[in-house]
Amino acid sequence: MRRFLIAGNWKMNCGPKDTSTLLQGIGNKMETMPEDVDGLVCPPTISLTTASVELQDIEGIALGAQNVHYEDNGSYTGEVSTQMLNEVNCEYVIVGHSERRQYFGETDKTVEAKVNKALQDDLKPVVCVGESLEQRKDNEHMLRVRKQVEAALVSVDKDQAEDVVIAYEPIWAIGTGESATPDQAQEMHKMIRDVLSDLFSEDKADEMRILYGGSMKPHNAEELLAQPDVDGGLIGGASLKADSFTEIIEIADELS
Repeated sequence: MRRFLIAGNWKMNCGPKDTSTLLQGIGNKMETMPEDVDGLVCPPTISLTTASVELQDIEGIALGAQNVHYEDNGSYTGEVSTQMLNEVNCEYVIVGHSERRQYFGETDKTVEAKVNKALQDDLKPVVCVGESLEQRKDNEHMLRVRKQVEAALVSVDKDQAEDVVIAYEPIWAIGTGESATPDQAQEMHKMIRDVLSDLFSEDKADEMRILYGGSMKPHNAEELLAQPDVDGGLIGGASLKADSFTEIIEIADELS
């Protein structure tokens, strides 16, 4: 059975000082993760070292980065390599977030390269896929997301697939306060799992986790997490508050 993964994407929030405060708050609320739920926090790059230290006192919450480059090193000002992330004990890295695609020109080919590099160097990629409101209104949302999943994972070996996490993020729901309905989320997650089955196998697809990443908060987490193909959440704003983040974890634990 797939374990829930509750992941916090802090985006461009929390420098080292605020990172310490937030993680200490989470730790005060919950010294140990529930047995059947995995936790993950993804602070900005500048705060990864601080987070790595703080997380030594919180069992069950892993560390992830928000971005990575597909080269080992070189003249890539502002970028970060897989080796650098390994050195600060990152286990995961977010790849292809819609904001990276929209604001920084990341393409499906870029995402594929980053996925492969992450897996090569023992990082678990959280691969983000999703559609715009216009694409959904034009009934192109299924095709759009299918193509993103296929493009990102086209060269992933079957034996590496279980280390890949997919995060479905309806772009129209990110930071807007809007959220997909539980039925909309389940419909898309089921389609994604069918794509994973086509790419790898049905058994392998059943092992892979698909997170919902569009304005999940404590008030809607239970309905979303109750869907059979929703295996957790990629949490934005709610992950910046210790109370909200731990409440979502507790909801996942009750549903486990």
